[in-house]
Amino acid sequence: MDVAHVAARARTENFPVASLLFPREVRPHLRAVYGFARLVDILGDEHEGDRPAALDGLERELDACYGGQPTWPVMVQLQPTIRACGLPRDPFWRLIECNRLDQRVSEYGTWADLKGYCTYSADPVGRLVLGVLGRAGESELVAASDDVCTGLQLVNFLQDVPRDLALGRIYLPAEDRRRFGVTELAAPNEPLRRLLAYEAERARGLLAGGERLRSAIGGRIGRAVGLFARGGLAALEALEDARWDIFTGRPAPSRLRLARAALEVIVR
Repeated sequence: MDVAHVAARARTENFPVASLLFPREVRPHLRAVYGFARLVDILGDEHEGDRPAALDGLERELDACYGGQPTWPVMVQLQPTIRACGLPRDPFWRLIECNRLDQRVSEYGTWADLKGYCTYSADPVGRLVLGVLGRAGESELVAASDDVCTGLQLVNFLQDVPRDLALGRIYLPAEDRRRFGVTELAAPNEPLRRLLAYEAERARGLLAGGERLRSAIGGRIGRAVGLFARGGLAALEALEDARWDIFTGRPAPSRLRLARAALEVIVR
């Protein structure tokens, strides 16, 4: 998988991958981390061959980044970032392990179960971003970052219910589906709309961690980090505007809405 193909996925995200608010020297490292995260998802969701074997191959490439010479283009791009920023192996491994879980776990019973999954699928990305910024050792920032990343992951789950169903997966907790009487996920219905609205409020509460990050980090970098959460909030607004219709198309914030969200953060 070449770097350009993986990088093109940035255009589909709810947040800016390497905002111009970040210092110039930081942006290539953020793009390298993003490239890895996208690659592991592509292998876990779209690879037409043996997905577990492909993920094993990626883990070998990850090991080569720490003690050898990787050969995959995305990993060749990542190795200098790992070295320059002193990034640990564990967050990268967790992203790989998350996609292994996806090959054998089709749904989650409780919110606690799903939140545990997010410690593999989402939170490691934020910790790597903090590592690139040299702030990974600050527990207050890590906690806020985990909240934001889990919130962003939950927003994606709400946007992607039809796509996930096609992959044989359900990321809306079974306990919540029972609570709202949801028995049908493949077509619009009122219980599903109520469930999506409920989960959106949960995501909104988690994304409030973005303001804690912005304030604690401060300055231009703090505003750049704050944009991640604002992108998620803009996506929630798009879902609300669509009246939770996730079947006609994937509700997502327009470029104008994302620009407005960015302006709000910058003005603050």
